[in-house]
Amino acid sequence: MNRARYQLVAVAVLPFLLALAVDLLLFAALHDRLPTRLATHFDGGGAADGYADRSAYVTVNLGLAGGLAAVWAIIAATADLAVRGTRRLLGAGYATAGLTGYVMAAALYANLDVADGGAARLPLWQLAAGLAVAALAAAAGTLLLRRLDLPAYVPPPGPGRVERLDLAEGEVAGWARRAPSRTLCAAGVALLVFGGALTYVYGWGRAAAPLACGLLILVCSCPYVTVDRHGLTTRPTVLPWPRVRIPLTDVDRAVSREVKALSEYGGWGYRVRPGRSGLILRSGEAIVVRRTGGREFAVTVSDSATAAALLNTLAERAAVR
Repeated sequence: MNRARYQLVAVAVLPFLLALAVDLLLFAALHDRLPTRLATHFDGGGAADGYADRSAYVTVNLGLAGGLAAVWAIIAATADLAVRGTRRLLGAGYATAGLTGYVMAAALYANLDVADGGAARLPLWQLAAGLAVAALAAAAGTLLLRRLDLPAYVPPPGPGRVERLDLAEGEVAGWARRAPSRTLCAAGVALLVFGGALTYVYGWGRAAAPLACGLLILVCSCPYVTVDRHGLTTRPTVLPWPRVRIPLTDVDRAVSREVKALSEYGGWGYRVRPGRSGLILRSGEAIVVRRTGGREFAVTVSDSATAAALLNTLAERAAVR
């Protein structure tokens, strides 16, 4: 990584480290005034309905801050520097750190000077205060990011060159590639780690959501892309569904070109934008299909030039039949 990339990663993880440091310092300072059993979860009325010992507070705080910092570090390490949305995405990290840091601190103060966590109260207005802190943190992060010397915005490239693959009469051909995403894989692993920490502290009930989300993200982090007589198809490597297929009769032309995840599609995943959609798991090489209705569909995958050339040839064959 170059200097600008290292700076971006450092700025991305900074708010999570600061929030963790503040929460742990507060915990150390208030330790003797906290009950052995801490209230860690509260209902809509502010009454405690979930508990853990004091050491669990440190464990969960370390896991939460460390997991989120790892996710944003990977995003910063792999994001396009010359795109308009990079600062907004990292600013969202500052908001996340501000909110989670405030909630963890507020939970400590709710347990202050009570004999048992059952007497702790966390009123709902604390959530509004947490959102205000998140907004302030996002603003501070945006100001800090403006001081970084990032490259100027680069507009999306042109449509690319239309190629074809020479096939003999009656010759059959197909193409297939996996398109793994390091960012999604890291996010899935982080959620599984966080869910594992929750399982250790609270049991399966509260860990079910992050564990399920982490598993789902991991399953979808490596799509399998094929071009054959059915057209262009993309699906998870280990599952037949969900699946997106562009039949040959719906292909106007296909090209290989570089795409920018943030500036062109607004992020990663399955993206829908005016006039275009796509499975965008990274910035870089992609096969871009212009459909007969005028819309575009893109998939980020290696060796996309071969895929586009074969798809053009197969679509022409289908059109003359």
